[in-house]
Amino acid sequence: MRSHYRCSECGSRYPVAPDLMLCPSCSRQQEPHRPLRGILEVVLEERMPPAASPLELLPVDARFFPPIPVGNTPLWRPRRLREKLGFPNLCLKDDGLNPTGSLKDRASYLVAAFAAQHGISRIAVASTGNAGSSMAGIGAAAGIAVTLFIPRNAPPAKLIQARQYGAELVLVDGNYDAAYDMCLDYAAAEKVLSRNTAHNPMTIEGKKTAALEIIRQLDRSPDCLFVSAGDGVILGGTFKGFRDARDAGTIREIPRIFAVQAEGSSAICRAFESGDFGPPAPASTVADSLAVDVPRGGYYALKQLRENGGACVTVSDEQILKAQRELAAECGLFAEPAAAAALAGFRCVRGSIPAEAVVVLLITGSGLKDTAAAEKALEADNS
Repeated sequence: MRSHYRCSECGSRYPVAPDLMLCPSCSRQQEPHRPLRGILEVVLEERMPPAASPLELLPVDARFFPPIPVGNTPLWRPRRLREKLGFPNLCLKDDGLNPTGSLKDRASYLVAAFAAQHGISRIAVASTGNAGSSMAGIGAAAGIAVTLFIPRNAPPAKLIQARQYGAELVLVDGNYDAAYDMCLDYAAAEKVLSRNTAHNPMTIEGKKTAALEIIRQLDRSPDCLFVSAGDGVILGGTFKGFRDARDAGTIREIPRIFAVQAEGSSAICRAFESGDFGPPAPASTVADSLAVDVPRGGYYALKQLRENGGACVTVSDEQILKAQRELAAECGLFAEPAAAAALAGFRCVRGSIPAEAVVVLLITGSGLKDTAAAEKALEADNS
């Protein structure tokens, strides 16, 4: 579909181009150790057909997408968990069943197609693990070379995945934030496409498809959606999917979206409460996919939360591990800690939600991504 970029801050319009990542004007206001300024949104210039599939509502022609089955993940209706919690309309959107085991495939899929459309054969990405293994796997299917900047202490399964797919790994003796900055420098110097989350507008646009699928599967918008949040881009992309559907007349209202963060990595929730982002605090959580000091999509996520009636919840590592165990034992769904945080967040606020509400928990990744964390939950059960 025909499209253009629009700055999420100043509203300026720009043509879609592979060498444009942020608003040239707003990005000049960038301060050190703060979320990205001038994040660009994709605006579709054609009306959304009522029966269109999520793939048809992306700004790249279908022929450029690699031959790998991303999306169309199931919406579980977990009987035992519904009965236990007293919510008969509780659902689980299981994105751990994407090809590389996480929702990040939605962004990588679109980035790979965008690269193919523009004749680009090399992509660089920084990651705590999932985005990197995702881009590596999707890149393998597309024939695109991927260079991954990743903290050396990332979960071994995610490193092994990326290596199996053939990515070049640059192991960083530092955290995700350090890897992110190194990757941006590398992409600029080597003139390769950056897939860095929030930096590349296609990462937000790709992730919106989770929201579009939920609408199709429910034949309506849910009342509440719980989304675990680290850098804020899955959160922002989900908001955009519902906004696009509302603007097209497919749904009437955007659901109340809860951003769930770990207590040890809660920059977005702190900013939501205080009004702005303060100095970064070192992240520490069992949910490695949520561990970021500076959420690069933070300003964008904060704007979506404020303008669309969203809310924030923080949960402890203990609550995350208990939720991980509960999803497995009650539903047969093995989720990684970052994904299980959605259930932990729902548990914290369910007293304020009507029992008949249609509630969806977005399960963002497979538990096989980080078995060491799951082992901690089992040990806690036996102690």
